[in-house]
Amino acid sequence: MISMKKKVIIGLSGGVDSSVALVLLLEQGYDVEAVFMRNWDSATNRDLKGNPTLTDEQCEQEKDYRDALSVAKMFGVTLHRVDFIEDYWDRVFTYFLDEYKKNRTPNPDVLCNNEIKFKAFIDYATKHFRYDQIAMGHYARTEMIDGNPALIRAADENKDQTYFLSQLRSEQLENVLFPIGHLTKKQVRKIAHDKGIPTAKKKDSTGICFIGERHFSAFLSNYLPAQPGPVKRLDGTYIKEHAGLMNYTIGQRKGLGIGGTTETTEPWYVVGKDLKTNTLYVEPKFEHPYLYSDEAIITEVVWRGRPLAGPMTAKFRYRQKDHDVIVEWLDDKTIRLRYPQKVRAVTPGQICAFYQGKVCLGAGFIDTVYFEKQQRLYT
Repeated sequence: MISMKKKVIIGLSGGVDSSVALVLLLEQGYDVEAVFMRNWDSATNRDLKGNPTLTDEQCEQEKDYRDALSVAKMFGVTLHRVDFIEDYWDRVFTYFLDEYKKNRTPNPDVLCNNEIKFKAFIDYATKHFRYDQIAMGHYARTEMIDGNPALIRAADENKDQTYFLSQLRSEQLENVLFPIGHLTKKQVRKIAHDKGIPTAKKKDSTGICFIGERHFSAFLSNYLPAQPGPVKRLDGTYIKEHAGLMNYTIGQRKGLGIGGTTETTEPWYVVGKDLKTNTLYVEPKFEHPYLYSDEAIITEVVWRGRPLAGPMTAKFRYRQKDHDVIVEWLDDKTIRLRYPQKVRAVTPGQICAFYQGKVCLGAGFIDTVYFEKQQRLYT
């Protein structure tokens, strides 16, 4: 227990993780108030096609709010409901759409953390409360290294969310608590069950950050008109028409609609996209060489502190294993990254997060991908 009650403002989403985080804070003696963030309105944002919940009597965000409210009332915590709908559209969703227009594959979860949970939320808390710290229900930890807040992997490696937090700046991590970062998901569920928390058995949220599950191609067509074009092999052989380059990503197998041919019964994969000719390139075999790279340019890099002693690794996608890398700074925000062991499906627009052991040093956006110093089709 702490001797004087410190004020903590927690983001309460209506899920089990933030619910348990709130309870742990109360048990540790903090004075807690909660904020529910409403970031998407299907009617306002023309979210019609591809929305499986469109005809539901109650939208998913309203259900989440009611779950958050029931948890807050159960433990005597005040819950504030705040609309960040305009902030989300301006800071996250327009960038999301612009990246797809550029033939890239963005990661909205990273942008949500950068611009909403750790920016708009902090700005709101600063304006409306006198608080000591904010808290979120992420699987991550922080500690001070060389006098600066460092982002540390969660105890549960399978649920670790530092990849999605990797672009946060040091000042965004100051005075932040991650109350469940030392727990496994199984432990969190057990605490929720033992405490009788209403969200104990609630499924984890999936889909697009703050939007949820959508039939993706149809959802995108609400905002970006599809431009069909040719699907070809690398030798120029025409196969069929595609439904718009924005609907495909490097390494994708499902949804191509290409069956076996007289040449091969192997499954087909996206190996390249050419925006100028609106051509989607596909080839059979999981191990096709065009799916592998050994060098990339990483831009808009955010770096916290200085590298520690020992080797450095990078993660190119969430849940992907770490890869040994060699870092060369081209300027203060751009890195040339080499990974001689070769990595599959490194995709422009995605985040590359840097680690040394359990410490997440920072991250940037994958801009251009190379193999043996030759630029590939998916830049």
